[in-house]
Amino acid sequence: MTKTIRMTVAQAIVKFLDNQYVSMDGEETKFVEGFFTIFGHGIAVGLGEALDTNPGQLRVLQGRNEQGMCHVATAFAKQSNRKKIIPCASSVGPGAANMVTACATATVNNIPLLVFPADTFASRQPDPVLQQLEQSNSLATTTNDAFKPVCKYWDRITRPEMIMTALINAMRVLTDPAETGACCIALCQDVEGESYDYPEYFFQKRVHRITRPVAVEEELEDLAEIIAEAKKPLVIVGGGVRYSEAGETVEKFCEEFKIPFGESQAGKSACKSGHPYCLGGIGVTGTYASNIIAKDADVVIAIGSRMSDFTTSSKRLFKNPDVKFVTINNCRFHAYKMDAVKAVGDAKVTVEALAGKLRARGYVSAYNGEIEEAKKVWDEEMVRLAGIEYTGDDFEPIIKARDPRTIPEFVKMTNGKITQTAALAAIRRVIDEDATIITAGGSLPSCMQRMWTTDKRGGYHAEYGYSCMGYEVAATLGVKFAEPDNEVYCVVGDSSFQMLHSEIMTIMQERKKVNILVFDNCGFGCINNLEMNHGIGSIATEFRYTDGKKPCGDLIPVDYAKIGEGYGLKTYTCKTIAELEVALEDAKKQEKACLFDLKVIPKTMTDGYESWWNVGIATTSSKESVRKACDGVLEGRREARDY
Repeated sequence: MTKTIRMTVAQAIVKFLDNQYVSMDGEETKFVEGFFTIFGHGIAVGLGEALDTNPGQLRVLQGRNEQGMCHVATAFAKQSNRKKIIPCASSVGPGAANMVTACATATVNNIPLLVFPADTFASRQPDPVLQQLEQSNSLATTTNDAFKPVCKYWDRITRPEMIMTALINAMRVLTDPAETGACCIALCQDVEGESYDYPEYFFQKRVHRITRPVAVEEELEDLAEIIAEAKKPLVIVGGGVRYSEAGETVEKFCEEFKIPFGESQAGKSACKSGHPYCLGGIGVTGTYASNIIAKDADVVIAIGSRMSDFTTSSKRLFKNPDVKFVTINNCRFHAYKMDAVKAVGDAKVTVEALAGKLRARGYVSAYNGEIEEAKKVWDEEMVRLAGIEYTGDDFEPIIKARDPRTIPEFVKMTNGKITQTAALAAIRRVIDEDATIITAGGSLPSCMQRMWTTDKRGGYHAEYGYSCMGYEVAATLGVKFAEPDNEVYCVVGDSSFQMLHSEIMTIMQERKKVNILVFDNCGFGCINNLEMNHGIGSIATEFRYTDGKKPCGDLIPVDYAKIGEGYGLKTYTCKTIAELEVALEDAKKQEKACLFDLKVIPKTMTDGYESWWNVGIATTSSKESVRKACDGVLEGRREARDY
């Protein structure tokens, strides 16, 4: 007879997860690191009992905000190259709903995230139970149905034995490079504590192999034929290169065939910034070097990229009328983007196989100095950006569209003299070469994709697939868990910091040394640019007191250093580049988390560089400025590819 173990559903979850491993290239890694929880009544006496009684080798971590703790887990999985996860559990109702945004963030970025939201009672005896969402059209609908569109796998446990197939299927998705993302297993509160005689073999050690399927011969031939005819090909390095650990392979490919490469946000730092064929970020937030080369490219080779609107400049970046697209992607869905000729497979082995075919054809690109010239122009621009200083009343920022009150008022209020581009250059200059930098929504990812350089693989950690503001502070903890011996820094705008910084308390609780750089420019800077560059006034994007109808009064001062001080962090207020450099050096000596309050002059971020972005502008307006901007958008749409 099969040997069984009697335990609750929650106990079975803990025991099962503690025995999951992954293997990639012969290296075995324990897959589940621990559990992040915010205990509410829906899980405290079920999952809480299991973790309290016998957590096995799993760590138990206490979150402060359900979205925040999931961002920690997502950042940890990303920085671990998807070989480790930290499942997250919440109570029913609002706690569960708070995780939906984080699940969408993980799914869009193809990062494994496993969540266990508590659910209503399967028996329905206490309905409506505390925090239950009731829908009169179906008693089966709960808050957790909201996870369905944002997760790669979804299940609800209404009987104890269901947890076995649910967990195995969750592992199937979480460890699949082509399909990974968020997985939701909703736990009915009563079932969570119910017991069942589980077969012992369910808890045996499982090793999930992350394999490297190479594209089939026919697809490789298709790509080789197209590339062999290219005079000016261009590679786009996407996140798939990073997760495949194919950076060095792609570098050698580009060297051998003399093909330059641009980087998506997810792909940045998969390859070394110092590589002679690296053009930096590409697209809406790309460098001049990438975008000017992209304009003339006759074949675009997208490796591991989703080809988002930011990467392709809303499909307007590639101006060569005869341009062709080829893709290498382990996900067939993404491989079909841009009407490309595709090769479905792992980035590393597929690029190696493709190289063999091009080598046999004796292929080399026909570039003759264009790459070097484009990089030279961009290097000069980097020097200019790093040297932009506030010069007083005559100061002219990079971004011209602005409320004329803002800069004089900001400088008078804060005495801040820092420009955003100079601050980023100073941070890069001072911090360690092997440090990891983190960024997410706002203008900072735009500047960072252009300006940040690192030869550390994985040294640039951006969440820009979902552009989720509030990711940054939580992500510093997740990255620090993955890299405990390295310095970790996040750059975060003041608006994003205001949205979500609750995991600072968890950072202090875990005694982790991280560095949080808050760029205070009194508003949602990039969105203010977006609206004003399209003829709209400065509305609800600067932090101003209200006049009763609109927030259009004086700027509102905030002391972010005091916020950090209240949590117990070592804090610095920086109003000049010199003060920032001194603070960064001092922070290296600290053993606890540090927060930097940078007073950064508005409108001093980067802009443009041969890019365009399609936005849903008003096509009817009484404002001449909006009508003029609309004409520009419509012209861009006419020039862009239709699909």
